Amino acid sequence: MPTFSKRVSTFGTTIFSEINNLAAQYGAVNLGQGRPDFDTPNDVIQASVKALTDGQHNQYPPGNGTAELRKGVADHANRFYNLDIDPDRGVLATSGGTEAVFSSILGLVDPGDEVIVIEPYFDSYVPNLIMAGAIPVYVPLHPPEWTLDPDELRKAFTPKTRAILWNSPQNPTGRVFTVEEMTLVADLCKEHDVIVIADEVYEHLVFEPAQHVPMATLPGMFERTVTINSLGKSYSATGWKLGWVYGHPDLVAGAMRAHQFVTFAVHHPSQIAAGYALHLPGSYYEEFQAMYTVKRDLMMEALTGAGIKAKVPEGTYFVLGDFSDVFDGDDMAFTQHLIKNIGVACIPPSPFYCAEHRYIAGKLARFAFCKSDDTLREAGERMKKLKQ
Repeated sequence: MPTFSKRVSTFGTTIFSEINNLAAQYGAVNLGQGRPDFDTPNDVIQASVKALTDGQHNQYPPGNGTAELRKGVADHANRFYNLDIDPDRGVLATSGGTEAVFSSILGLVDPGDEVIVIEPYFDSYVPNLIMAGAIPVYVPLHPPEWTLDPDELRKAFTPKTRAILWNSPQNPTGRVFTVEEMTLVADLCKEHDVIVIADEVYEHLVFEPAQHVPMATLPGMFERTVTINSLGKSYSATGWKLGWVYGHPDLVAGAMRAHQFVTFAVHHPSQIAAGYALHLPGSYYEEFQAMYTVKRDLMMEALTGAGIKAKVPEGTYFVLGDFSDVFDGDDMAFTQHLIKNIGVACIPPSPFYCAEHRYIAGKLARFAFCKSDDTLREAGERMKKLKQ
């Protein structure tokens, strides 16, 4: 009897689907998936509604994205980072940041190429590489500060290295890498002629004194970097599944060649609204960061009250907590216990590691604080039972 391909034979259900189903079954406060429980800004929604009803934007858009979106991405990159992006050839609209990563891998990496993956990684990275026939090479971040070992990083670069998947602000550790750390990566990429696929979807979720510096802004890196971003994180619109790739036209062309046969084009009205969102004033981002600073602090209070140790995240809306003082099992067992007996859902990070490095995640759990303040307070009250 025919069955699925070898390409997907090692893929199970994502940990996010498993946890969401379990949380719903037990009525747990869900701090698992990074899915806000509050809505997208109303003016961005209204821009989408207008695009839906004006009779102009309900058919296929250009495959690389609408002019409004591409100009918005280019203007945004210039406004915040002084990057000169060609809106016609240097921007590609995708079905979320996940497809942006996948199309970039398909368009820039050949079967048999090695691609460096920093651990813990976002869960789609390695399946994307496997489907592309590439070989992942793993370099772990080291807790509790979540730093790279320069020697381990250097050893990962070989004559077969084609690309590195770089994520900053980093999910799930909450690290925002320093210019010094990024310069080490950049210098190795230039030395070995390596491409950077830079996942920067949390660019506006950075807490003082940390500062997000795009990889493409470092000397000599624009021509070897594609940058991934999306509407979901900075505008609380994860359900719209709209992302983009930007960078040097020669590299974006590779992603485009793959994208046209993955989705061809993405939701037209959402692109019009994204063009509007990308031109929001600076005050929007200041208020956005202030809102999340409060939520981060509520999350840290909840973890401390539960006896869970954690480094305060420098960015993203995630925090990794060490539960070793309140639970004896591993991360998978703790997640089950927290959902079934405490009523709070989190994500075990061991699926974000290769088998060799999975031990690093043994006493850790990822908590998402992209939730209402009341939700975070309720989670904190429930988690106090861990210390009883």
